[in-house]
Amino acid sequence: MAIWDSFSGRKATTNQDTFDPSSAQDVSSFLGQASFPDPSQLHPLAGLNQDTLDYLTLEDSTLDELPGSRSALPSRGWSDDLCYGTGSTYLAGLLIGGTWGLAEGLQRTPASAPPKLRLNGVLNSITRRGPFLGNSAGVVAMVYNGINSMIGYTRGKHDAANSIVAGALSGMIFKSTRGTRPMLISGGIVASIAGAWTVTRKALFE
Repeated sequence: MAIWDSFSGRKATTNQDTFDPSSAQDVSSFLGQASFPDPSQLHPLAGLNQDTLDYLTLEDSTLDELPGSRSALPSRGWSDDLCYGTGSTYLAGLLIGGTWGLAEGLQRTPASAPPKLRLNGVLNSITRRGPFLGNSAGVVAMVYNGINSMIGYTRGKHDAANSIVAGALSGMIFKSTRGTRPMLISGGIVASIAGAWTVTRKALFE
């Protein structure tokens, strides 16, 4: 075979290439406690002191420092006010609209109607009034927070005058395509709501 190996290029088998079964490791040699790592040390938060770890840290240096800008929730600027204001106003409008639709559906559906027909009428009223009022309130709140933030940074402070002016402007912009009278009515309603919210916030949180 040595002559054939020299012609074919095959390496001759030596004693070093043979496998000795007695030299194989046992299963217990690599599954033992000495070689297997501690599973608790593989966690991404291993070694951190959970007693002193702050999961949510909001530095005071990043908060809005304009006078009158602090309220129930800490604010880091106009973006926080926009998110909090728009979200909370949308949910409030959705709840009020849903309640309005519930009362309207119960009133319009005859009491003698079958339960399924009565339920269908109530659900139709809720889904018609709730999203309509919630979406409208969310749009007005988005415009209001943007205008209020611009006025506050221009004047250098947040006060009741900013909120009332921003409420009047946002209400008029919302009804700007309906004519002068609806614009004035909408501006007066939103300005009144903004003024009431400002007085309530000042009494509760300042």
